Amino acid sequence: MSFLQQIIAQARKTPDRRIVFPEGNDPRVVLAAERIAEEKIAIPILLGTEPEIDKISATDGIDDKKFHAFDHLKSELLDRFAAEFCEFRKRKNMNHEKALDIVKNRLFFGAMMVRHGFADGMVAGSLASTAETLRAAITVIGLKEGVKTLSGSFFMDLRKPTVSGEKVLLFADCGVNPNPDAEQLVEIAVSSAEHFQFICRRKPRIAFLSFSTHGSAGDDSISKIRKAIPLTIDKLKASGIEAVVDGELQSDSALVPEVARRKCRNGVIEGDANVLIFPDLNSGNISYKLVERLSGASAYGPILQGLAKPINDLSRGCSVDDIVGVAAITVCQC
Repeated sequence: MSFLQQIIAQARKTPDRRIVFPEGNDPRVVLAAERIAEEKIAIPILLGTEPEIDKISATDGIDDKKFHAFDHLKSELLDRFAAEFCEFRKRKNMNHEKALDIVKNRLFFGAMMVRHGFADGMVAGSLASTAETLRAAITVIGLKEGVKTLSGSFFMDLRKPTVSGEKVLLFADCGVNPNPDAEQLVEIAVSSAEHFQFICRRKPRIAFLSFSTHGSAGDDSISKIRKAIPLTIDKLKASGIEAVVDGELQSDSALVPEVARRKCRNGVIEGDANVLIFPDLNSGNISYKLVERLSGASAYGPILQGLAKPINDLSRGCSVDDIVGVAAITVCQC
């Protein structure tokens, strides 16, 4: 069973979950929503005008729409959402008129639906930038209690397994933090371990990546990684998450057993990592796109880690399959 089939099967156990898609004006989202409804993965709700939805449906040959769609600008919820937004943003000198302009934005309206329980989760970003999606998510939903760092991970469904047999890897952070410090790396690693364990049902084997393996090179940028490793081990134990943690490791040491035997004989990751923690956003984002485009892997994400309620982002280069996959993961998070 492929990773996509696995998460779809998991999502189908709770087919009544409602997922809002603010970008109902994107043909890929409409096609994905129809498939999600047909396959009983979730109840998709699209935000879009009637002409937008009808034009896309006609073009794509969707005669009998199985998803829900409505024009949020005509919704009776607008005033209610504006009043609520004005209340929780009153320290920002917010007034009703400003709040109304904000919640008319598709992303903010969708996030308000999640906040109020009109939807269980949201998937956006096929047209909007990650920054726009994050702004709506953080402003309206906020972080989980006890979490200080929001991060973005990708489930990488590999076309060819790694040497150690791993078919699915989790990459983080690939979407949010440009240059995380040691404490942020710890939270990214713990959130990633939780997500990998929950979605893949396997023990996380976490490798903190670097251009150095176990002290083979020295640089100020590596010190935060070395500091993060024992802190991560302690936090995972305190959270009751069983995982293996190692670093700093070069990518080949993390993923190729033969290289690991040569470079880090005393390492606990023996070339069999399944969760890869990148030292910064540059390396994480570049790596996931290279793996996706050059090896034919499917990349599902960015899965936003640390929010109080599930909202997930999409790459603007996403396919219909990608949208379906992220929606299924969002259902599982619900």
